[in-house]
Amino acid sequence: MNLLQHWRDVLEILILWIGIYQIYRVFRATRGARVLVGLLAILIVVTLAAYLARLEVIGWIITRSSLLLTFVLVVIFQPELRSALARLGSSRLFSFSTSERLEFLESFIDAVVELSNKRIGALFAIQRSISLKEHLETGVALDAEFSSELVQTIFFPKTALHDGGMILSQGRVSAAGCVFPVSRVELADRSTGLRHRAAMGLTEVTDAVAVIVSEETGQISLCIDGSLKRNLSKDELREAMESVFLPTEKVEENQDDHETTEHHTEKLDSETGLSDAGDSDLVSD
Repeated sequence: MNLLQHWRDVLEILILWIGIYQIYRVFRATRGARVLVGLLAILIVVTLAAYLARLEVIGWIITRSSLLLTFVLVVIFQPELRSALARLGSSRLFSFSTSERLEFLESFIDAVVELSNKRIGALFAIQRSISLKEHLETGVALDAEFSSELVQTIFFPKTALHDGGMILSQGRVSAAGCVFPVSRVELADRSTGLRHRAAMGLTEVTDAVAVIVSEETGQISLCIDGSLKRNLSKDELREAMESVFLPTEKVEENQDDHETTEHHTEKLDSETGLSDAGDSDLVSD
Protein backbone atom coordinates (compact mmCIF):
# COMPACT_ATOMS: atom_id res chain seq x y z
CA MET A 1 0.00 0.00 0.00
CA ASN A 2 2.83 2.37 0.80
CA LEU A 3 4.40 1.62 -2.56
CA LEU A 4 1.19 2.56 -4.35
CA GLN A 5 1.01 5.83 -2.42
CA HIS A 6 4.57 6.76 -3.38
CA TRP A 7 4.52 5.60 -7.01
CA ARG A 8 5.36 9.13 -8.15
CA ASP A 9 8.56 9.07 -6.08
CA VAL A 10 9.52 5.73 -7.61
CA LEU A 11 8.80 7.08 -11.08
CA GLU A 12 10.89 10.21 -10.48
CA ILE A 13 13.83 8.16 -9.20
CA LEU A 14 13.61 5.88 -12.24
CA ILE A 15 13.51 8.82 -14.68
CA LEU A 16 16.44 10.53 -12.95
CA TRP A 17 18.46 7.31 -12.93
CA ILE A 18 17.88 6.74 -16.66
CA GLY A 19 18.75 10.37 -17.44
CA ILE A 20 21.96 10.31 -15.38
CA TYR A 21 23.01 6.99 -16.93
CA GLN A 22 22.46 8.27 -20.47
CA ILE A 23 24.48 11.42 -19.70
CA TYR A 24 27.24 9.22 -18.31
CA ARG A 25 27.27 7.11 -21.49
CA VAL A 26 27.56 10.21 -23.67
CA PHE A 27 30.32 11.93 -21.72
CA ARG A 28 32.41 9.14 -20.21
CA ALA A 29 34.76 8.79 -23.23
CA THR A 30 35.06 12.49 -24.09
CA ARG A 31 37.72 14.98 -23.17
CA GLY A 32 35.14 16.94 -21.18
CA ALA A 33 34.42 14.00 -18.90
CA ARG A 34 37.15 14.98 -16.42
CA VAL A 35 35.84 18.55 -16.34
CA LEU A 36 32.32 17.29 -15.61
CA VAL A 37 33.55 14.96 -12.86
CA GLY A 38 35.59 17.78 -11.32
CA LEU A 39 32.68 20.23 -11.34
CA LEU A 40 30.30 17.68 -9.84
CA ALA A 41 32.83 16.76 -7.13
CA ILE A 42 33.31 20.42 -6.19
CA LEU A 43 29.55 21.04 -6.17
CA ILE A 44 28.88 18.00 -3.97
CA VAL A 45 31.64 18.88 -1.48
CA VAL A 46 30.56 22.54 -1.21
CA THR A 47 26.88 21.59 -0.88
CA LEU A 48 27.58 19.04 1.87
CA ALA A 49 29.80 21.52 3.70
CA ALA A 50 27.13 24.21 3.52
CA TYR A 51 24.47 21.79 4.77
CA LEU A 52 26.48 20.24 7.60
CA ALA A 53 28.01 23.51 8.81
CA ARG A 54 24.79 25.46 8.19
CA LEU A 55 26.54 27.99 5.98
CA GLU A 56 23.46 29.89 4.91
CA VAL A 57 25.20 32.38 2.61
CA ILE A 58 27.02 29.67 0.65
CA GLY A 59 23.83 27.62 0.48
CA TRP A 60 21.94 30.65 -0.84
CA ILE A 61 24.64 31.27 -3.48
CA ILE A 62 24.53 27.63 -4.64
CA THR A 63 20.76 27.72 -4.91
CA ARG A 64 20.68 31.01 -6.83
CA SER A 65 23.58 30.10 -9.15
CA SER A 66 22.08 26.81 -10.36
CA LEU A 67 20.74 28.46 -13.53
CA LEU A 68 24.13 30.04 -14.26
CA LEU A 69 25.84 26.70 -13.66
CA THR A 70 23.51 25.04 -16.17
CA PHE A 71 24.41 27.66 -18.78
CA VAL A 72 28.14 27.18 -18.10
CA LEU A 73 27.81 23.41 -18.52
CA VAL A 74 26.01 23.87 -21.84
CA VAL A 75 28.82 26.12 -23.09
CA ILE A 76 31.59 23.77 -21.89
CA PHE A 77 30.00 20.64 -23.32
CA GLN A 78 28.58 22.17 -26.47
CA PRO A 79 30.47 19.81 -28.85
CA GLU A 80 29.46 16.73 -26.85
CA LEU A 81 25.82 17.85 -26.64
CA ARG A 82 25.68 18.53 -30.37
CA SER A 83 27.13 15.10 -31.13
CA ALA A 84 24.72 13.39 -28.73
CA LEU A 85 21.69 15.16 -30.21
CA ALA A 86 22.87 14.30 -33.71
CA ARG A 87 23.14 10.62 -32.79
CA LEU A 88 19.75 10.73 -31.08
CA GLY A 89 18.14 12.19 -34.19
CA SER A 90 19.81 9.69 -36.48
CA SER A 91 17.76 6.70 -37.49
CA ARG A 92 20.93 4.59 -37.58
CA LEU A 93 20.97 4.65 -33.80
CA PHE A 94 17.91 2.45 -33.74
CA SER A 95 18.09 0.69 -37.12
CA PHE A 96 21.33 -1.27 -36.66
CA SER A 97 19.51 -4.51 -35.95
CA THR A 98 20.88 -7.99 -35.40
CA SER A 99 20.42 -8.93 -39.06
CA GLU A 100 22.26 -5.79 -40.15
CA ARG A 101 25.09 -6.49 -37.70
CA LEU A 102 25.35 -10.02 -39.07
CA GLU A 103 25.43 -8.71 -42.63
CA PHE A 104 28.09 -6.15 -41.72
CA LEU A 105 30.24 -8.74 -39.96
CA GLU A 106 30.17 -11.02 -42.99
CA SER A 107 31.15 -8.13 -45.27
CA PHE A 108 33.85 -7.00 -42.84
CA ILE A 109 35.36 -10.48 -42.42
CA ASP A 110 35.44 -11.00 -46.19
CA ALA A 111 37.23 -7.67 -46.62
CA VAL A 112 39.78 -8.52 -43.92
CA VAL A 113 40.49 -11.91 -45.51
CA GLU A 114 40.90 -10.21 -48.89
CA LEU A 115 43.44 -7.80 -47.39
CA SER A 116 45.22 -10.73 -45.78
CA ASN A 117 45.46 -12.64 -49.06
CA LYS A 118 46.93 -9.59 -50.78
CA ARG A 119 49.16 -8.79 -47.77
CA ILE A 120 47.86 -5.25 -47.47
CA GLY A 121 48.45 -3.94 -43.94
CA ALA A 122 45.39 -2.57 -42.15
CA LEU A 123 44.15 -1.46 -38.75
CA PHE A 124 40.44 -1.32 -37.89
CA ALA A 125 38.79 -0.04 -34.72
CA ILE A 126 35.11 -0.96 -34.33
CA GLN A 127 33.34 1.36 -31.91
CA ARG A 128 31.09 -0.12 -29.24
CA SER A 129 29.58 1.78 -26.29
CA ILE A 130 32.53 4.14 -25.65
CA SER A 131 32.81 6.94 -28.19
CA LEU A 132 35.96 7.15 -30.32
CA LYS A 133 35.31 10.79 -31.23
CA GLU A 134 38.59 11.93 -29.69
CA HIS A 135 40.53 9.55 -31.93
CA LEU A 136 38.30 10.22 -34.93
CA GLU A 137 39.37 13.86 -34.86
CA THR A 138 43.00 12.83 -35.51
CA GLY A 139 42.09 11.44 -38.95
CA VAL A 140 39.92 12.30 -41.93
CA ALA A 141 36.16 12.07 -41.41
CA LEU A 142 34.39 10.04 -44.10
CA ASP A 143 30.97 8.74 -42.94
CA ALA A 144 30.96 6.32 -45.89
CA GLU A 145 29.29 3.00 -46.52
CA PHE A 146 31.61 0.10 -45.76
CA SER A 147 32.83 -1.94 -48.71
CA SER A 148 35.79 -4.15 -49.52
CA GLU A 149 36.74 -1.94 -52.44
CA LEU A 150 36.83 1.18 -50.29
CA VAL A 151 38.94 -0.56 -47.63
CA GLN A 152 41.45 -1.85 -50.17
CA THR A 153 41.72 1.59 -51.74
CA ILE A 154 42.36 3.32 -48.40
CA PHE A 155 44.92 0.81 -47.13
CA PHE A 156 46.71 0.33 -50.44
CA PRO A 157 50.42 1.12 -49.88
CA LYS A 158 51.54 4.73 -50.40
CA THR A 159 48.03 6.17 -50.41
CA ALA A 160 47.45 9.20 -48.21
CA LEU A 161 45.52 7.36 -45.46
CA HIS A 162 47.06 3.89 -45.47
CA ASP A 163 49.29 4.43 -42.43
CA GLY A 164 46.54 5.30 -39.95
CA GLY A 165 43.67 3.37 -38.46
CA MET A 166 40.09 3.16 -39.72
CA ILE A 167 37.20 3.72 -37.30
CA LEU A 168 33.96 1.86 -37.96
CA SER A 169 30.69 2.74 -36.27
CA GLN A 170 27.15 1.51 -36.87
CA GLY A 171 28.38 -0.46 -39.88
CA ARG A 172 29.86 2.62 -41.59
CA VAL A 173 33.35 4.01 -42.07
CA SER A 174 33.49 7.01 -39.74
CA ALA A 175 37.09 8.04 -40.42
CA ALA A 176 40.43 6.86 -41.77
CA GLY A 177 44.05 7.81 -41.20
CA CYS A 178 43.41 8.06 -37.45
CA VAL A 179 46.17 8.03 -34.84
CA PHE A 180 45.67 5.63 -31.92
CA PRO A 181 47.59 5.65 -28.62
CA VAL A 182 50.40 3.10 -28.50
CA SER A 183 50.38 0.60 -25.65
CA ARG A 184 53.04 1.12 -23.01
CA VAL A 185 52.89 -2.47 -21.81
CA GLU A 186 56.21 -4.28 -22.07
CA LEU A 187 55.92 -7.12 -24.58
CA ALA A 188 58.04 -10.26 -24.60
CA ASP A 189 57.79 -10.36 -28.39
CA ARG A 190 59.91 -7.48 -29.69
CA SER A 191 58.70 -8.07 -33.23
CA THR A 192 55.23 -6.69 -32.44
CA GLY A 193 54.62 -3.95 -34.98
CA LEU A 194 53.27 -0.45 -34.53
CA ARG A 195 49.79 -1.36 -35.80
CA HIS A 196 49.51 -4.10 -33.17
CA ARG A 197 50.75 -1.83 -30.39
CA ALA A 198 48.31 0.88 -31.47
CA ALA A 199 45.47 -1.65 -31.41
CA MET A 200 46.46 -2.70 -27.90
CA GLY A 201 46.74 0.91 -26.75
CA LEU A 202 43.30 1.85 -28.07
CA THR A 203 41.55 -1.19 -26.61
CA GLU A 204 43.22 -0.61 -23.24
CA VAL A 205 41.46 2.76 -22.83
CA THR A 206 38.19 2.00 -24.69
CA ASP A 207 35.92 -0.99 -25.26
CA ALA A 208 36.53 -0.90 -29.02
CA VAL A 209 37.45 -4.04 -30.94
CA ALA A 210 40.56 -3.77 -33.09
CA VAL A 211 41.42 -5.98 -36.06
CA ILE A 212 44.89 -5.92 -37.59
CA VAL A 213 46.22 -7.30 -40.85
CA SER A 214 49.99 -7.70 -41.01
CA GLU A 215 51.61 -6.20 -44.07
CA GLU A 216 54.59 -8.56 -43.85
CA THR A 217 52.89 -11.91 -43.23
CA GLY A 218 49.21 -11.27 -43.94
CA GLN A 219 48.31 -12.66 -40.52
CA ILE A 220 45.02 -11.52 -39.00
CA SER A 221 44.99 -10.44 -35.36
CA LEU A 222 42.20 -9.42 -33.00
CA CYS A 223 42.60 -7.18 -29.97
CA ILE A 224 40.02 -6.76 -27.17
CA ASP A 225 40.69 -5.07 -23.82
CA GLY A 226 44.39 -4.88 -24.62
CA SER A 227 44.61 -8.65 -25.20
CA LEU A 228 46.04 -9.61 -28.60
CA LYS A 229 45.13 -12.81 -30.44
CA ARG A 230 47.35 -13.54 -33.43
CA ASN A 231 47.20 -15.60 -36.59
CA LEU A 232 43.44 -16.12 -36.71
CA SER A 233 41.74 -18.04 -39.48
CA LYS A 234 38.58 -16.76 -41.12
CA ASP A 235 36.37 -19.04 -39.01
CA GLU A 236 38.19 -18.10 -35.80
CA LEU A 237 37.78 -14.40 -36.59
CA ARG A 238 34.09 -14.87 -37.34
CA GLU A 239 33.51 -16.78 -34.11
CA ALA A 240 35.29 -14.13 -32.04
CA MET A 241 33.45 -11.24 -33.71
CA GLU A 242 30.05 -12.89 -33.37
CA SER A 243 30.64 -13.52 -29.67
CA VAL A 244 31.17 -9.76 -29.20
CA PHE A 245 28.69 -8.13 -31.56
CA LEU A 246 25.83 -10.62 -31.84
CA PRO A 247 23.40 -11.57 -29.08
CA THR A 248 24.08 -14.87 -27.36
CA GLU A 249 20.72 -16.21 -28.51
CA LYS A 250 21.65 -15.57 -32.14
CA VAL A 251 25.00 -17.31 -31.84
CA GLU A 252 23.41 -20.26 -30.07
CA GLU A 253 20.70 -20.40 -32.71
CA ASN A 254 23.32 -20.50 -35.46
CA GLN A 255 25.23 -23.19 -33.62
CA ASP A 256 22.06 -25.24 -33.12
CA ASP A 257 21.23 -24.89 -36.81
CA HIS A 258 24.77 -25.93 -37.69
CA GLU A 259 24.61 -28.95 -35.39
CA THR A 260 21.19 -29.92 -36.76
CA THR A 261 22.51 -29.69 -40.31
CA GLU A 262 25.50 -31.84 -39.41
CA HIS A 263 23.18 -34.39 -37.75
CA HIS A 264 20.98 -34.61 -40.84
CA THR A 265 24.06 -34.86 -43.04
CA GLU A 266 25.47 -37.71 -40.96
CA LYS A 267 22.11 -39.46 -41.02
CA LEU A 268 21.88 -39.15 -44.79
CA ASP A 269 25.46 -40.36 -45.14
CA SER A 270 24.73 -43.41 -43.01
CA GLU A 271 21.60 -44.19 -45.01
CA THR A 272 23.53 -43.73 -48.23
CA GLY A 273 26.22 -46.03 -46.88
CA LEU A 274 23.66 -48.73 -46.10
CA SER A 275 22.13 -48.32 -49.50
CA ASP A 276 25.51 -48.57 -51.17
CA ALA A 277 26.32 -51.65 -49.12
CA GLY A 278 23.06 -53.26 -50.15
CA ASP A 279 23.71 -52.46 -53.79
CA SER A 280 27.22 -53.85 -53.63
CA ASP A 281 25.94 -57.07 -52.06
CA LEU A 282 23.38 -57.39 -54.81
CA VAL A 283 25.96 -56.87 -57.52
CA SER A 284 28.49 -59.24 -55.94
CA ASP A 285 25.94 -61.97 -55.72
